Amino acid sequence: MAIKEGEFIKLSYTGKVGDNVFDTTYEDEAKKAGIFNESAVYGPVTICIGQKHVIAGLDEELASKKVGAEGTVTVPPEKAFGQRDPKRVQSFPKNQFKEKPVRGMQVRLGEQGEGTVMDVIGSKVIVDFNAPLAGATLTYTYKIEEKAEKAVDQLKGLVKLYSGRDMEVEMDGSKATVMLPPGIIYDRRWLLWRGRIIHEAFEFTKGIDEIVLVESFKRPEKKE
Repeated sequence: MAIKEGEFIKLSYTGKVGDNVFDTTYEDEAKKAGIFNESAVYGPVTICIGQKHVIAGLDEELASKKVGAEGTVTVPPEKAFGQRDPKRVQSFPKNQFKEKPVRGMQVRLGEQGEGTVMDVIGSKVIVDFNAPLAGATLTYTYKIEEKAEKAVDQLKGLVKLYSGRDMEVEMDGSKATVMLPPGIIYDRRWLLWRGRIIHEAFEFTKGIDEIVLVESFKRPEKKE
C-alpha cells in the first residue's frame, strides 16, 4: 500500500552535491566520506511525510511510494536550500563579535540569524547568511525501511530527529514519558527544539494525550 501524507516512516538516505557526500544516515558512509561525527546517532530516521522533516524535493519523492522502495532523486535548489541571495552576504565591525571571528566560524547576529564568517578584512567581518548549500543541486539515494505506526516509535523518532539523541520513551495508556539523559538542560539543541518536539507529537501522532519529561540521576559508584 502506498504511503500517504501524514504517515510516519523510517528512512535511510545519503545526500550528495556532485560526488561529495554531505549527509547520510549510514555510519560507514559517513566515515568513508570524512564527515563522521562521534556524537551523532546513525541509522534510519523517523519522519512524517509532508511535514518538512526532510527537504521538499525528497519529501515529494517519498509520497505515494511503498515500504521497501529504493531510489535516487535529483533535487534542484528551489526544492532544497533555495538560491543564493547576494544581499544575505553582509559586513560587520569586528568589535561586534564576542569571540575573535575567524573564517568558517558559525555566528548568530540578531535578526539576521545564523551565518558563516567568510572573511576578516581589517576591522570588517564578512558574514554569509545563506544556507551553506544554497544554490546547489542535490542528489539523494534513499530506502524506505518500514512504517512507524506505534505512537512510542513516532515520538522517539521526533526526539531523535530534532535533538540528535536516542532517548527512552515509555507509554502508559495515552501518557508518554521521555527519559532525559543527565545534564540535558545544558544541551542548546535540546532547549531550542524541545517545544517543537512536544508540539509535533500532539499534532501528528495518535494516542498521546500527555507527555512527561523526566531527568533522572543515579548515585555514582565509589571506587575501591
